Amino acid sequence: MDLIRRSLPAAALALGLAAIPATANATVAPAPATANATVAPAPANAAARSDAAEPVPAVPPDLRSVEVTFRGEGGLTFHGSVLSPATAEPARPGIVLIHGAGTGTPRTKLMGEAVEFARRGMSVLIYDKRSVGYSLFHRSYSQLADDALGAVAALRSQPGVDPAKVGIWGLSEGGWVAPIAASRSKDVAFVVLVGANGLPPLRQQTWAVAAGLRKAGVSGSLVDRTELNLYRAIADGGMFPEPYYDPEPTIAAVRQPVLAIWGTHDLLTPPLESPPVFARALQKGGNGNYTFRFIPDADHAAHQTPDGGVTRLPALAPGYADMVGSWVADVTNGRPPTAGPAGREPVQDSFTVPVIPPAWWESAPVQLAMLILFVVAFAAYPLTALVRRLRGGSRAPVTRAARLVSAGGFAAVLGSFSYVFYLVMSGGKLATTGPVLAGRPVIWLVLQALAAVSAVATVRTALAWRRARGSVPRGERVRLGLLLAGGLAFIPWAVYWGLLLP
Repeated sequence: MDLIRRSLPAAALALGLAAIPATANATVAPAPATANATVAPAPANAAARSDAAEPVPAVPPDLRSVEVTFRGEGGLTFHGSVLSPATAEPARPGIVLIHGAGTGTPRTKLMGEAVEFARRGMSVLIYDKRSVGYSLFHRSYSQLADDALGAVAALRSQPGVDPAKVGIWGLSEGGWVAPIAASRSKDVAFVVLVGANGLPPLRQQTWAVAAGLRKAGVSGSLVDRTELNLYRAIADGGMFPEPYYDPEPTIAAVRQPVLAIWGTHDLLTPPLESPPVFARALQKGGNGNYTFRFIPDADHAAHQTPDGGVTRLPALAPGYADMVGSWVADVTNGRPPTAGPAGREPVQDSFTVPVIPPAWWESAPVQLAMLILFVVAFAAYPLTALVRRLRGGSRAPVTRAARLVSAGGFAAVLGSFSYVFYLVMSGGKLATTGPVLAGRPVIWLVLQALAAVSAVATVRTALAWRRARGSVPRGERVRLGLLLAGGLAFIPWAVYWGLLLP
């Protein structure tokens, strides 16, 4: 059954959008030579396990960098850099930066944040994200949390860093990972979250793509039903990691001070719905040491954006780094953080909807079986006619409507899946739909018309066959029977997928 579930054709393509981008790279000046430090000796059975190291990043002349290695979950060796002020104060705080989604993301992806945080008196550890055991189809937030704790241990051992003042910062997917790490270890002194999501991953992802479609002017069944059902099938097929992970219990287990930040133009995480979830969970766990901040004119990663969150500029939003630096200084020096939210309310044009696992008849194996039925039923009809012609024989069809069933159904099935997969790949932030007419992409309208033609032609073919049943040869009955089986199954299938709905 697992093999069948994983066979849902092309579902892997749609999952690519689940990898929410992390922050953009920052341009920095060349750095002086850096020292090496090896942390946490490897277990004997893990000596050969190591992710490839990315090139050592350059840092500006007002900072210094130390290269470190450490062990993550499973004994995997990680490579990172610790950035500190060139004239760093002793007993300074430290912060480990946890990436957003993406396999093997290089540490330089977070270089902009690392540089700015280091300039505010912290030692900042950035590391190359794991590629071993992490892919579009498989990932574990628990595993990533253990990797982060390995980085915490590495930073706590650095000269000049106060081990009691080392915290973690998580972006996007890291907003699920960081609370797990913090709930597991008292070595984490504080937690900073950016673009964090208090909802299950699948619910967040369906919202992000649907919001991108709506931003492109799309409404109706395509955005309300088709996109949602596609992601449910993808998750059921095992192609969407951790789809129903509930972060609330873990957030409730966090005892450290928390700073959570959302850009007012976050298009990838619902910025209005997530803060109340975090507040409710933290209060449930008895943690009142949290601060929420909304950064004006900032995107998902608290970077500047010129177009409402669609485009991410390399520069951090004004005031963001200062906010993090001063908050960390306060909490690590015993001053309680300011509770509650502050800043302009974020923009969220639509709200998320619950995403429940599919029933058996909606499941990935059933959808795969339906696709096979449609391809065989709709393609066999013209192929049989072609074979007959090549053999020198032909037979008048019972009704010409049968050709419409075959052609319309085949085009509607393959066309709709191809188009919807394309949309979910481009649907985050702003979908590329092609021309839109009355809230429907023209391509979708054409596919809906083909589906309607096939449905009507199926009924006409069934009636014509019934009238001429006694005169239809056996071979033609088999051919028509297969076609009608596909056509009759296609009608409820097309309703489910929104092809026969407004």
